[in-house]
Amino acid sequence: MMFRRISAAAAVAAARPATAVTAMTAVTHGRGTAPGRRHALLAAAVLGAAMAWPAFQTEARAQAAWPTERPIRLIVPYATGGFGDLRARQVATRLSKALGQQIIVDNKPGAGGVLGTDLLAKAAPDGYTLGTGHPAPLATNVTLMKSLPYDPAKDIAPVILIESSPLILMAGPSLKVNSVAELIAEAKKDPGKLTFASSGIGGAHHLSGELFDRTAGISLTHVPYKGGAPAAADLLAGHVSMMFEMGYAALPSIKAGRIRPLAVTSRERIAVLPDVPTMLEAGVKGFTSANWQGIIAPAGTPPDIIARLNKELNTILADPEMRELISSVGSQVAGGTPGSFGALIRSETTKWGEVIRAAKIEAQ
Repeated sequence: MMFRRISAAAAVAAARPATAVTAMTAVTHGRGTAPGRRHALLAAAVLGAAMAWPAFQTEARAQAAWPTERPIRLIVPYATGGFGDLRARQVATRLSKALGQQIIVDNKPGAGGVLGTDLLAKAAPDGYTLGTGHPAPLATNVTLMKSLPYDPAKDIAPVILIESSPLILMAGPSLKVNSVAELIAEAKKDPGKLTFASSGIGGAHHLSGELFDRTAGISLTHVPYKGGAPAAADLLAGHVSMMFEMGYAALPSIKAGRIRPLAVTSRERIAVLPDVPTMLEAGVKGFTSANWQGIIAPAGTPPDIIARLNKELNTILADPEMRELISSVGSQVAGGTPGSFGALIRSETTKWGEVIRAAKIEAQ
């Protein structure tokens, strides 16, 4: 009789989670326990294992099935049609094919990228909600804004850095210089006279200008605009002296000969402007700046899902067609591990935090 009970328990244990195996082993091999008591405990252990088994199966199926359960949502915290939105759609199309699952791009603009990033941070960490990560909502706004509804360090899981987009220092027609050295010399003659345009307070254009002030030991006057287009228009018209601008926006005017590029803000020269030096080469020590973007997930997303996404996205970034799409607008292909992307976010938070505090910049 005891042999039949043990055999039944062993059969259940072989098909149940490890916790049930432990419980039944303790019962069937117990010493000093009355037979009736052992039988009751054995029945309870078997019943508990049977109740736990459906949940165990459901979790196992969910992990094994990803991402076949439903479409994946990719939150872009900026408006449709912008630079970040375009790249997100290019990546989403290719990642959808790689995963065999539809990816729906969901634009949620507002508050400098904070609104969409907050939605991502609060989403279920199941692999079915991803987002694009950018400097403002993940790094600079930590210092620029009084508070954020999420903590980038705790609520966000980096997946991969897609690209790094250096800016181009452009001299307007009113600025009669041909190099960064000449610009610095001119600025030192009359501090505050030269102006630089930006797309608004706290953006990459603005912070790059403030970093230039700090590293070159000069004093420029910031002229903020409500967007990059009106800022660039006034630069072309000669109303402002200079501007740090993204490659995709600056290249058409550069190629048309309407504007003079003095330097790029990356560590290395960019392929589309091979004759334009970096700020480092131009003698501005410690000056690098970029507007970057990557893929992020809610914290707590299973590591195997993060690893799968990272692997597929690195493969996509190695494709010549994708590399051309990125480099043709003056950006640089990135890639790498989730850890390296996380390290970049932390270093950017520290770097720009120091610039923001030193310049006493406040969000408006």
